[in-house]
Amino acid sequence: MIWKRMPLISSMVVFGRESSKLWKRICMETYVELQILAEKWKLLLAGLIFQYIHGLSARGVHYLHLPGPILQDFGFKILPELGVQRAYLSENLFFIIFSSFILWTFHPFVCHSKRFYTVLLWLRVLTCLVVCQALRIFTFYSTILPGPNYHCREGSPLAKLPPPNSIFEILLLNFPRGVIYGCGDLIFSSHMIFTLVFVRTYQKYGSKRFVKVLAWLLVISQSLLIVASRKHYSVDVVVAWYTVNLVVFFVDTKLPEMPDRSGGSQQILPLSKEKEGKAREENQKLLNGNLENHKLLNGNSGDVTDWRQRTQTNGKHTELVEAVTNGV
Repeated sequence: MIWKRMPLISSMVVFGRESSKLWKRICMETYVELQILAEKWKLLLAGLIFQYIHGLSARGVHYLHLPGPILQDFGFKILPELGVQRAYLSENLFFIIFSSFILWTFHPFVCHSKRFYTVLLWLRVLTCLVVCQALRIFTFYSTILPGPNYHCREGSPLAKLPPPNSIFEILLLNFPRGVIYGCGDLIFSSHMIFTLVFVRTYQKYGSKRFVKVLAWLLVISQSLLIVASRKHYSVDVVVAWYTVNLVVFFVDTKLPEMPDRSGGSQQILPLSKEKEGKAREENQKLLNGNLENHKLLNGNSGDVTDWRQRTQTNGKHTELVEAVTNGV
């Protein structure tokens, strides 16, 4: 009877050993990320606060929205209308992209392959989101268009909000109903901002080629579904495509590149400017010390330029001696 249970016992031992390794990996990664978070938490908090400001702005423009005839749109003519019953398809696809990206950003806590620090990655993502959302706020407040969504059309009780009874009614955003049934925040699409920023981030820091191709196919599908469900005009999607890509390119050129963890030779934590300056000074001192030792060994007491000149002179003298010796 004992030998029959041996495979079960061995599998339990292996599972216990692997689970302990996983727990150690999670603890070590958490310790490293918390150190980075202690240095970058103010920037991350500012990015999260701006998400609330963006929602507050979208809530405010709903009070100014006036329902009217739907504008002529090329996308509405070529794409069949999904209708109220199937309008959820675009939201479901967006939820899949959103949740998959969040889970992927935390995979360094459990996987051996680690190419980035989660805190630094989210810092870049929030920077791109903030810039895009700031541009979006200025745009949809500049020109308030009649919304094409079903609850934004004439005759719908949600198309125009009554004046708020208190300031708290605006500040609380009526979440999540107020976010889902918003009107007036059209140019450009917020769903496309998140989708494109997430996919561009995975394109740069992800490792699976198949997932990258699949992600871009999902972005195209998301664009078509947004127009087919009449959540946005086609111009909202088109403007998002080139604006978000330009913003991501701009942010990548301005922010310092994250350290690549896949090589295994990088430092555990990125140095701050003060620590980086001290390390540079120490390296310079070490280099100067090596040069001084080299001068003493060669009997040279001058500077590096003098040492190089003597080397060149000695080289010419050696060639002359060899030429005379060989009878040239």
